[in-house]
Formats: sequence, structure tokens, C-alpha cells
Amino acid sequence: MEWLKYLLLPFVITLVATPVVMWIAKYIDAYAKINERTIHTKKNIARIGGVAIYVAFMISMTCFMKSDTQIRGMLLGASIMFFGGLIDDLVDLSPKKKFAFQVVASLIVIFYGNITLDKIFLPLGIVIDMGFISTIITFFWLTGITNAVNLIDGLDGLADGISLIILVVVASLSVIDNRPDIMHISLILVGALAAFLIFNFYPAKVFLGDCGALFLGFMIATISLIGFKSSTFITLGLPILMCGVPIVDTLSAIIRRKLSGKKIDEADKNHLHHVLMRKFGHKNTVLILYAVTICSGIVAYIYILNNELGLLLLFIELIICEIFLEKTQMIASWFHPMTSIVNFLKMKKENKEK
Repeated sequence: MEWLKYLLLPFVITLVATPVVMWIAKYIDAYAKINERTIHTKKNIARIGGVAIYVAFMISMTCFMKSDTQIRGMLLGASIMFFGGLIDDLVDLSPKKKFAFQVVASLIVIFYGNITLDKIFLPLGIVIDMGFISTIITFFWLTGITNAVNLIDGLDGLADGISLIILVVVASLSVIDNRPDIMHISLILVGALAAFLIFNFYPAKVFLGDCGALFLGFMIATISLIGFKSSTFITLGLPILMCGVPIVDTLSAIIRRKLSGKKIDEADKNHLHHVLMRKFGHKNTVLILYAVTICSGIVAYIYILNNELGLLLLFIELIICEIFLEKTQMIASWFHPMTSIVNFLKMKKENKEK
């Protein structure tokens, strides 16, 4: 039961710190803005809730974890990401300045922390040596997952809850892979997120803000690299699978905006959670996306126990995802390759019967 301490300390700190952060937000007027891009309509909701999570995480790491180069690189990079997000929450940085913080944080993790994706382990014993492009791939992984988590922070409790589920799965996989360090780091974040969700779930009393969402995304990306890069069976595909919701949402948004002639960083209300909310409502949409993330985590776990069954379930999940994208027209009204193939095969069959 020793693992409980990694949950309890950050849980208690976040539980105490969050109301304090809400009071500070009131004092400095750090409230979430209401405009055409937002869904919430309630005024005076603090937008810097990520401060409580960051404080709880750093105190808990100091108490429980031994420092090494990778840990220092991760903490330094995550801190830069957090403070970049906090500055944006307070003064609204331009997209270029926000990305500059992400670049610096990622380079610190790569070069100071010496954390890179050197090899990708694929099914059937296939190993891809990344060689000289490992640094580039690692950079895009860090910034990509960071922004993916930030993009889904559009509904009460969504980014918090999905990050919590992902980290529970990561902790479970770490037990199988005999990586207690990764399990402990993940559990510390789980404890902090669980306490914060009490205040952040619908209807939210406080928001993560960019400081919280960027910090969480960066931590998930970095933990997956530290934990899985040298594994004999946990591949890059499993962290991708666990982050399926934010990744699908991000890629869809990029393609959608490109096809419509908009800038990639131009906001819209066609994200995955927006599409679901029109049909199921705010709270139910969040619960549905929790369930999807849990299913992805179960598939990742099954893959470790049975590679063939895991791959089959992954294929089915990808097919369902593609059908959903086409039916909801998240990318474009004319984007329906799978439906077109099915219709073509049906027509071909009908012509043969005639």
C-alpha cells in the first residue's frame, strides 16, 4: 500500500491549494473570458487552476523522487511550459510567443534531459532506428501532444479527466514493465488531477487554463518517452492510442482548417467535443469522451497481454473513429473515403447480380 502516499499527498495539497488559487484569481482578476470561442456562460470563473496542480506536483516530486538528469530535464522543461501558459493566461500571448515557450521547453528535455525517441518498436518484432532524425521526431512528439491536450480543454473537466485516465493507464503499464519511477510520477499527477476534478467537473468552479493544460500535455508526452523508449514491447503506438481523443481532435482540426483556407491556430467550434455536445449536451459529452479514453487504455493493456487481439481491437477502433469523422463531417462535408469505398463495393456487387 506504499503507492498510496504518491496519490494522497498531491491530492491533499491540490484540495487545499485550489480554493486559494481561486481567491488569488479573484484578487488579480484572472477570470476566463466569455466570447464567441467559448462555451461557458458563467462569469468570474478562475482561469489559472493549473497553478494548484503544478504546486502539488512539484512539492510531491521533491518529497518522493530522487533527482537525475532526466528528472531534472523533465521538471525544468515542464516548468517553462507551465510559466509560459501562466503568462498567457494573465496577458494573452500571441501564438508565436506561446510556441516559443514550447520550443525552449522541448529543447531542454531533449538536450539537457537527454530524452529522445531513438527507436520505435512495432508489432511482429519490427524495430525502426530513428537515427539522426530522433531529435526532430521527439520535438514534434513533445509539442504535438502538449497542444493536443490543450486543444481538448474546451469543456468542464474534459482535459483534466482524460489526462487522469491516461496517467492511470501509464501507471498500470509501468507496473508490468517494472518501471516504479514512471509509476510514481504518474500517480503523483493522478492524485493532483483527482482533487482538481472536484472543482473542475461540470459545472466547473475553476478552469485549468493554459498553464494547466500545457503542463499536463507536456508531462504526458515526456513521461511516455522516458517510460516506453527502451521497452521491449511498449511501442510509441501505445502512448498514441492512449492519447487518441486529443490526437484525433488535433489532426482533424488541422486538416479542417487547411481545407477551408483558415490558419491552423484559428479557433472554431467544430472540435470533437463541440460536435458531441450538440447532440448529447455538456456533461454527457465529457462522460462519453472519458469512456472512449478508457476503452483506448484497455486496448493498450490488452495488446501487452495478447499482441494479436490488441491489434485487432486497435483496427476496429480506428475503423469506428473513421466512420465517426465521416458521419459528423468534422473534417469536411465531402470527406468520406470509407463510405465511398463501401458504396463502390455495393454497386459492384449489385452490377454483378444483374
